[in-house]
Amino acid sequence: MKFKTAGQSIVDFRGDAVIVNLFEGVKKPGGATGAVDKALAGAITRAIHRGELSGKLGETLTIHTLGRMPCDAVIIVGLGQADAFGAEEIRRASAAAINQAGRLKAHTVGTIVHGAGIGGVEPEIAARALTEGAILARYRFTNYKKADPTSPDTVVVIEREPLKLKMISRGIETGQVLAESQNIARDLTNEPANNLTPEKFDRRIRDLIAQYGLTRQITHAAYGPKDIKALKMGALWSVAQGSENEPRFIVLTMGRKRPRLCLIGKTVTFDSGGISLKQAEGMGRMKGDMSGGGIVVATLIALARARIGLDVMVIVPAVENLPSGRASRPGDVVTAMDGTTIEIISTDAEGRMTLADAICYAERSGAPLIVDIATLTGGAMVAFGDVASAVMGNDQPTVEAILSAATAAGERMWQLPMFPEYDEKVKSDIADLKNSAGREGSPITAGSFLKAFTKDARWVHIDIAGREISEREQFYQPKGATGHGVRTLFEFCRSLAGR
Repeated sequence: MKFKTAGQSIVDFRGDAVIVNLFEGVKKPGGATGAVDKALAGAITRAIHRGELSGKLGETLTIHTLGRMPCDAVIIVGLGQADAFGAEEIRRASAAAINQAGRLKAHTVGTIVHGAGIGGVEPEIAARALTEGAILARYRFTNYKKADPTSPDTVVVIEREPLKLKMISRGIETGQVLAESQNIARDLTNEPANNLTPEKFDRRIRDLIAQYGLTRQITHAAYGPKDIKALKMGALWSVAQGSENEPRFIVLTMGRKRPRLCLIGKTVTFDSGGISLKQAEGMGRMKGDMSGGGIVVATLIALARARIGLDVMVIVPAVENLPSGRASRPGDVVTAMDGTTIEIISTDAEGRMTLADAICYAERSGAPLIVDIATLTGGAMVAFGDVASAVMGNDQPTVEAILSAATAAGERMWQLPMFPEYDEKVKSDIADLKNSAGREGSPITAGSFLKAFTKDARWVHIDIAGREISEREQFYQPKGATGHGVRTLFEFCRSLAGR
């Protein structure tokens, strides 16, 4: 989808459709919507009075112009209540409108920037949210099926004021980079596990870096089994050893100095549970257990494309968790990179094992701040369903910065406590730690396990289990992978860089 800007009146736009908007409760439209209403001889006002249009968020009404305007149709989208309006409502309204344009098979669409006028949202923020909503809404994973071309293919953002137009252009640029990056994470998560083994994941990362012309900005290194063993990553290897597909410990860096931040993404390209085998029902969803890795890779690409000057390290500990004669058993004891011994209670508590060695590596690299994101526990799904992600960490200001970034990004996250009593639950009778403390408080005890591997760094853990794949379509989220977390991490990194 291409975006352009035009300094003209909305009523003069030539294309397949134009998009205007309406707040809930408004009886007589004003601004650009009022101008379109006048051009259509009051058709929008009459629709309001007939009850065809209320302004409810995401509601759309299409009116064919019948020659009264140069475009074929007008789409009016509801913005909801004015006192509850912000960037997330713009994303949702933009998605609803662009989806309606798609149903009309419109190829070239003009739109005003929702909220940049009477809505009171800064034009750059509003344009960014509009762009994100449109691109994310029209995403489709079509690698394995025939599909019609996505429409619209061109969106023209219309604004008559030259000063606003400059801000809008900046917002569109950022929104396009970020939405396209989130779609990279979606693509990776939607990919079947047979076509995204650890080795193939590494190749996809190399290809993406080259595709976006970032080979000079992003440095890539990948370690195989011999390197992993030489680094004494016994926790990660305990997960990887059961599969015929070799692991890859992938390290990406942007910047030349010691990393100011390390992002780690859980990357289990398929999780059968290992010897602690999962139930067959729903196991196919476990192709998405690598979504954390997709998210941190996509975030780094977004940061590089947006030219955010921040020294960042990204770690993708890619493994496959399968049962075999070589697989780890419950009751085994292994040793992590920092010498910590771990009793394996469940081989289905595998993600934290890979993250433990990744955290050790980040600490050894001198990263003062570590953020990991992972589909870690079924307990997070029980607690939050498919609505929010769990956040916890060892540094409250950093936790609050992540939550603030999530709010700005329109991604719901909520903090869980990390009381010392939880740390006691992950202590083992025969080793330093055990990798599972049972069902009670499982998202927190998993966090306590990870916290044990942090030494000097500030650290935050985001558990996105249940949020990586959506079973329903809503606003800018089609059914399938979500890419949830990319926008939050981007916002967090941008704030660190002072942008």
